[in-house]
Amino acid sequence: MPKNLVIVESPAKAKTIERFLGKDFQVESSFGHIVDLPSKELGVDIDNNFEPKYIVDKAKKDIVKKLKDLAKKAEIIWLASDEDREGEAISWHLAESLGLDKSKTKRIVFNSITKSAIQKAIENPREINYDLVNAQQARRVLDRLVGYQLSPVLWKKIKPGLSAGRVQSVAVRLIVEREREVDAFTPEASFRIRAEFKTKDGAQFSAKLNKTFSSKENAESFLKQNIGANFSVATLDKKPAKKSPSPPFTTSTLQQEASRKLYFSVARTMQVAQRLYEAGLITYMRTDSVNLSNEALNAAKDAIVGNYGEQYSQTRNYTGKSKGAQEAHEAIRPTDMKLQSPSLERDQARLYELIWKRTLASQMSDAQLERTNIKIRTNSHNEEFSANGEVVKFDGFLKVYLEGTDEEETDEQQGLLPAMRVGEELDKVSITATERFSRPPYRYTEASLVKKLEELGIGRPSTYAPTISTIQNRQYVQKGTVEGFERKYDQLILQSGNIQYNELSEMVGSEKGKLVPTDMGMIVNDFLVNHFTHILDYNFTAKVEEDFDDIAAGDEDWQKVLKEFYKDFHPNVKDVEENAERASGERVLGTDPKTGRQVAARLGRFGPMVQIGTVEEEEKPLFASLLPEQSINTITFEEAMSLFELPRKLGVFEGEEIEANVGRYGPYVRFGKKFVSLEKGESVFDVDLDRAIELIKEKQKADAPIAHYQGKEVTKGKGRFGPFIKWDGMFINVNKKYDFDNLSQDDIIELIETKKIKEAEKLIQEWPEQGIRIEKARWGRHNIIKGRLKIELSKDVDASKITLEEATSLLDKKAPKKKSKAKK
Repeated sequence: MPKNLVIVESPAKAKTIERFLGKDFQVESSFGHIVDLPSKELGVDIDNNFEPKYIVDKAKKDIVKKLKDLAKKAEIIWLASDEDREGEAISWHLAESLGLDKSKTKRIVFNSITKSAIQKAIENPREINYDLVNAQQARRVLDRLVGYQLSPVLWKKIKPGLSAGRVQSVAVRLIVEREREVDAFTPEASFRIRAEFKTKDGAQFSAKLNKTFSSKENAESFLKQNIGANFSVATLDKKPAKKSPSPPFTTSTLQQEASRKLYFSVARTMQVAQRLYEAGLITYMRTDSVNLSNEALNAAKDAIVGNYGEQYSQTRNYTGKSKGAQEAHEAIRPTDMKLQSPSLERDQARLYELIWKRTLASQMSDAQLERTNIKIRTNSHNEEFSANGEVVKFDGFLKVYLEGTDEEETDEQQGLLPAMRVGEELDKVSITATERFSRPPYRYTEASLVKKLEELGIGRPSTYAPTISTIQNRQYVQKGTVEGFERKYDQLILQSGNIQYNELSEMVGSEKGKLVPTDMGMIVNDFLVNHFTHILDYNFTAKVEEDFDDIAAGDEDWQKVLKEFYKDFHPNVKDVEENAERASGERVLGTDPKTGRQVAARLGRFGPMVQIGTVEEEEKPLFASLLPEQSINTITFEEAMSLFELPRKLGVFEGEEIEANVGRYGPYVRFGKKFVSLEKGESVFDVDLDRAIELIKEKQKADAPIAHYQGKEVTKGKGRFGPFIKWDGMFINVNKKYDFDNLSQDDIIELIETKKIKEAEKLIQEWPEQGIRIEKARWGRHNIIKGRLKIELSKDVDASKITLEEATSLLDKKAPKKKSKAKK
């Protein structure tokens, strides 16, 4: 047994560190936190100064036992979890749960997994920082209090299964408020004027009028003033300018830039960055500091001078503006600036290159520019056209990198203007008046939401990605899919003394990839804003983050912060629970002309729906689910009434009736017992019998057997996890090793036999007559399965000793109760 035991939180990190330490060190992983608050209870003793009740997860008991045994044999235990608050808490939990002797325990931190950083950390150990631990505890406990006390209120007042959270609910509020700004926006039209001129040397360039016209008539009148007019250069102004590089990456700026340039989601960026960090290629990726160490500054300078020359190097020290930024930490940077293109899988290589370029550019010279502004006058009116040009005299950092932007369009001319002099006459090629419309506020993308959260001081580097994932997983927010709509606009072109009139069109209003609130998200947000104004207040959420920062700095007592919060929060929860009315987001649309009953859109048990009638009436209400693209807030009366026309009977094919309807996965046609989804863009109200038969035949062809094996059919298809074949009720994924379109009989036999072996290895027990079996599942657990019914057993249950009677009893408890009639 080696003398030294090093404990980190991730196996990948352990593997990398082990390469740098000698045979006297054994590196083990705790696989994250080994203790946490219990999942099925509050786990906080409110009456005992908010003391958390930490427990060792059942899945971690074997790990804890192993680490305890190793710790007893080691002379020194090195706790080497990450250097942030979460990492500090992991080290503290390890020390407590393993019962480590303080005299044998050392805490080490490093912001990169390199040999020099690890050796330096070993030479400079410290004790556990309890201020950081308490800041993490404060966040964990406060968020548990909010989640566990607000969520049951939502179950009672809106719908079971909902959740609320201190940061996630504020993020949803931002998205809902932006959506309402977009809905309330009325575009205003105006005509912008742009002209094409030509110098006497024949060089053509573009200029614009710094004035717009409110109507087509006014624009036309202006164009007429320019018929037969003479144009000349009124002023010519040249000024030197410069552009400076952006600071190296923090967590939030990396997430934003990876979204703009690489189209990564925030969660994907953090997954890839984690791999790069654990491989020792970049520094720690959860940071709000833009600081670079002296070692990094020197390495960047050497790389710049070596690659581009001395004139491109300019050492810079950046200071962060983020609240609570810890300047002792570093920005995200490569650990080796000489390593520009390591051999990596595609996404890792792309993100590494982005980080390398940004870091290098941050230490490079300004780009030197020359900006030219020209004013053009005419003898027919007093308005002036202007043209702007920009020339790069020295590229500086632009040789390597230019930061992306969230703006979707620009109207500025780029590049070089032709040589001109004041007073020079110009030939008018054309003047165009184009109708343009004012734009609504941009919906948030994941990247711009991170930027907004950071600006408001809400959340910290470790919380952005989980927050954005949570609000989408909870279906409060979704990525938009609407392509937009066609909008017509007018354009007038003055050329050769005549005005040409054109009607053009453009696509606007696209919400693809943008964050759009669902009906559920809007209803939950409105309820929380109305009843828990303080919790949903942006300033309050930011103030809590500042309190956590103060706790981490040792300037505030964490339990005092919790007590101050809870004294107002808990009475508020009780009051809302007892007195607030249920919320359904109901929107009355009109009256059913046939029955005279109320028609309203609202949230029901199974999602957004339209209801004819009310529960107070003797006659039961009628219900219809909204289509996936419809919303409670925007559906019209006509659209709502058309939903009650479903299902549509289309006719008969091969002796089976065909009907069109909408289900939880969207519009479909049903043919006997088979369901065939409509293609994207097809409407359940427009599909006819011929199209339905066409879809059915395509489905029949796709479902036709491609082979037989052991007397049973083999079919193939494509599902959410990719291509598969189906045999004897078994779905078998087909990986890229095989040519899916041209599977041979040998391929099919190999796939089936491999799957059978895997299934056999999974099987623990089976009762074929009853159709019940017990199989291995993920994370060391087991499932009892009967048909589509599945029950997960806890890890402390010995699956091999479960009897048929016990399995049947558990399945009976889980099976849905049969109802005579489904209720909304």
